[in-house]
Amino acid sequence: MKNVLLILLVLVAVILAKGSLYVVNEAEQAILTQFGKPVGDVKTSGLHVKIPFIQNVNRFEKRIMKWDGDPNQIPTKDKKFIWVDTTARWRIVDPLLFFKTVATERGALSRLDDIIDSVVRDAVSSRLLVELVRGSDYESEAGEVERFEIDGVEIAKEDLTGREEILAGLLTKAKLSMPEYGIELLDVQIKRINYVEQVRTRVYERMINERKKVAAQYRSEGEGEKAAILGQMSRELKGIQSEAYRKALEIRGAADAEAASIYADAYNRDKDFYQFLRTLEAYKKAINDKSRMVISTESDFYRFLKSSE
Repeated sequence: MKNVLLILLVLVAVILAKGSLYVVNEAEQAILTQFGKPVGDVKTSGLHVKIPFIQNVNRFEKRIMKWDGDPNQIPTKDKKFIWVDTTARWRIVDPLLFFKTVATERGALSRLDDIIDSVVRDAVSSRLLVELVRGSDYESEAGEVERFEIDGVEIAKEDLTGREEILAGLLTKAKLSMPEYGIELLDVQIKRINYVEQVRTRVYERMINERKKVAAQYRSEGEGEKAAILGQMSRELKGIQSEAYRKALEIRGAADAEAASIYADAYNRDKDFYQFLRTLEAYKKAINDKSRMVISTESDFYRFLKSSE
């Protein structure tokens, strides 16, 4: 009987010890509640004690957590509708206040949805699209002229704000509502900005037209270079042909002069024989089966024929 009683006492002690001891690891912080009401918070890791069956342990993350909002369709200040996808990083700094206000991480994410989405919508609708996608250190390409206007009113480039400044303003404004929930907001970033389908189609068309314009400019410059190269080649070819023709004329003139000299020398050696040969050549060309010649017999053309008789 004593052994049974001892075993029962040991079991009761084990159950009480198990119900009164709990461990909080390094990545956690806890809130003790008694009948549903918070009675204290535990921020240090290790072994802790609570009243069994009366007090409960509610654990919360001590690490940095991620919030991802749903993409929202928002118009910019220059009336361009875009999809904005936002993300943020946050953590619980006051678990007791966190438990009293939002109770759970799901409740905290719901509050972050309302606060950050509202701040992002206000910031996007009050800025130009170019401000949301460019950094403050952006420099235009040489010769590129940019103009920005809203409702016909031109805006100076110096008055534009960079993406980094807009995100810093988002974080500052969103942080204002966080202390009342025991939350610290560490960072807010815009993950992605994209046009809505209708605007995206027009943007793609404009990009295609700009690329075609650049391609046409390149083709025009190429045609100009081609014309210059062909012109230079034509001039060089004409110069080569002119020089070759000049040399050919010089060679032909020298040959003609040499031939004339040979003819003259031959003619001077035997004038009668030369005259005879030239007359025979004239007979060969002038007299054939299809030709008729009517001349006087006293003509010099028949001089050698008459002498042959």
